[in-house]
Amino acid sequence: MYYVYLIRSLSSPGERYIGFTADLKERMDAHNSGASQHTSKFMPWELVAYHAFAAKRRAQEFEHYLKTGSGQAFANKRFW
Repeated sequence: MYYVYLIRSLSSPGERYIGFTADLKERMDAHNSGASQHTSKFMPWELVAYHAFAAKRRAQEFEHYLKTGSGQAFANKRFW
């Protein structure tokens, strides 16, 4: 399975991140241990939502969509 996930910083609640992974638990551990350079300064992180896909391409397309203007509006209304 492939996952698109949305996380929010507990130390800075205005900071949010959308990502893609094949191993959600390992990726969350990376975000919360500082191993991810992009998110290390806003640790710790909480998982807000995730969506599982059987096809890697579909997951990548959904992640890309959530990072567009209309995708951000969708995520703001439905997930955050």
